[in-house]
Amino acid sequence: MKMMKFWGSLLTVVALLAGMQVMAGDRYGKQKVVYHVNYDDPKQQAGALRNIQNHINAVGAENLDLKVVMHGKGLTMLLTPDAAASTKLKMGNATDEIQAKIAGLKDQGIGFEVCSNTLKGKKIDYGKDLYDVSEADIVPSGVAELARLQAMGYTYIKP
Repeated sequence: MKMMKFWGSLLTVVALLAGMQVMAGDRYGKQKVVYHVNYDDPKQQAGALRNIQNHINAVGAENLDLKVVMHGKGLTMLLTPDAAASTKLKMGNATDEIQAKIAGLKDQGIGFEVCSNTLKGKKIDYGKDLYDVSEADIVPSGVAELARLQAMGYTYIKP
């Protein structure tokens, strides 16, 4: 008898959780969003990554087309700490913890876009200085990319 109550309770909890996920998707629908990062404060960058994960949790990865556009000091989020000395940026915030968070977000379909102008101006070699950046991730201009995405219907968020 106790075992039946346990399984009944467990089934109820699972059903409630599934229902909550459906309700969240219904509430928010499909979204196109661009997050803008151009600051080098490691706590603020970690907060931005938390905001993005919270956004995914609320809307559902399947309902979300989310890009992170970084330029200027924002590239410190992808700059490995030991590579900072060879660039014109003062610090690299891509610690193991930040890299793990970025990898987790990428696994959920989040795109990270890097400004080519910043790479040139700050003397950053994306292949050796930045965490997990390929040529496909580079856009000609971070600010122009923000404007392009907004013109395409992406909602702008600056955490």
